[in-house]
Amino acid sequence: MSKKSTNLYQQLQDWVRQAIASGELAPTAAIPTERELAEKFDVSRITVRKALDGLVYEGLLTRRQGAGTFVATRVEKTYSKMSSFTEDMISRGRVPSSKWLSRTSGSVNPEEALTMGLSPGTLVYRFNRMRFADGVSMGLDYATVPGDCLPSLEAVEDSLYDALEKNGTRPVRALQRLRAVAFNAEQAKLLEIPEGSPGLLIERRGFLANGRPAEFTQSYYRGDSYDLMSELSHNP
Repeated sequence: MSKKSTNLYQQLQDWVRQAIASGELAPTAAIPTERELAEKFDVSRITVRKALDGLVYEGLLTRRQGAGTFVATRVEKTYSKMSSFTEDMISRGRVPSSKWLSRTSGSVNPEEALTMGLSPGTLVYRFNRMRFADGVSMGLDYATVPGDCLPSLEAVEDSLYDALEKNGTRPVRALQRLRAVAFNAEQAKLLEIPEGSPGLLIERRGFLANGRPAEFTQSYYRGDSYDLMSELSHNP
């Protein structure tokens, strides 16, 4: 790329960054089309595409297949408070929603038995969902709950924790583990993002007051939409 093209490429990125910072382009706002930006900055559409690709990589923009490019919305998830996705979104003024991928029951498998400390043959319920905030895909949830923690598979409607609360079996403490992941082809297709896009995996094991397991959830969140925040203190 020539020096002139590089300067124009940077000018375009700087314009988008400034528009986002000033509020001219609000979260979830659509970015002008490649043709419109090419005409505005008198550059080729290839230059526009590369500039936008860079901003998508930075997490400032997000692409929705068949819809266009939008300003990314980021959610800060506190790592010290045990709350559900629904509660997190509502507390931030967002509108949460879910799409069921599957809802099944059966005997605990070896991985679940080991992770949750359950005996072979124990009945479990499995809830797999896509998660949305204001209609934008945020991630995928795969939850397993012991059968004695819910009255039935259909007890869970929108929020798993609401259903557990009503049954008196909501976890009171949890162990969480976080690691970086790359979305595989199946996950990327569901979320309408490129295969290999970065994500955050949060594995949570929830327990009742008596120490019994109540939940094992694997949540895969989009790296361009989710931040984790924790508060640290020093006690000498």
